[in-house]
Amino acid sequence: MVAGKTTFVKRHLTGEFEKKYEPTIGVEVHPLDFFTNCGKIRFYCWDTAGQEKFGGLRDGYYIHGQCAIIMFDVTARLTYKNVPTWHRDLCRVCENIPIVLCGNKVDVKNRQVKAKQVTFHRKKNLQYYEISAKSNYNFEKPFLYLARKLAGDPNLHFVESPALAPPEVHIDLAAQQQHEAELAAAASQPLPDDDDDAFE
Repeated sequence: MVAGKTTFVKRHLTGEFEKKYEPTIGVEVHPLDFFTNCGKIRFYCWDTAGQEKFGGLRDGYYIHGQCAIIMFDVTARLTYKNVPTWHRDLCRVCENIPIVLCGNKVDVKNRQVKAKQVTFHRKKNLQYYEISAKSNYNFEKPFLYLARKLAGDPNLHFVESPALAPPEVHIDLAAQQQHEAELAAAASQPLPDDDDDAFE
C-alpha cells in the first residue's frame, strides 16, 4: 500500500540531498526549502514511509507537528479509505494545524478513486489537490497552501520554483483538467452520508 509519499518528498532535490535519518523514531527528515516574497521558508518533512503498515503511526510522529499533508493513491481505493484514520490521529495529537489532502498518481490512466468520489476534504474543511509526484504535477500547491496558513498571509507567493528532479513520466494535462472539472462540479453537490457510498 504505497501512496507515493517518499517519491513526492524526494522530488525536491534539496530535501533529498540534505535529508537526515532519525534512528530513534525511524523516519527520514527532509528539509524542503521554498523561496517566497516574505523570505525563505523551510519545511522539515518527516517521511514516515512504511510504519503505517503496522496499524498506524505512534503519537510521537505527530507531536509538535505544525502542519501536515495526508496523501492517498488514486489507483488504490484502500489508501483513500484509510484517510479518515490518519486525519483522526493527527487531529487528536495536533490541534488545529493546517492539513492538506492530496490524491497522488493522477498520471496513471486507470484511476480507481475518481475525482468526484473524493469528498473527505469537504466534510472536514480541508484543502484538496490532485498531484502526480513522478511528473511534478502540482508539486508546489500543498506547500504554498501550508506556507500561507502558517504565515497568516493569503498573498504569500513563491518567487522561484523549487529545485525538482526531472519528470519521470508525463501527465495527460487535458485528461487531468477534465478530472478537476469533475471535482469542481462535484463540490456543488450534496455530500454523501458516508464516503463508502462512492465505491458501491
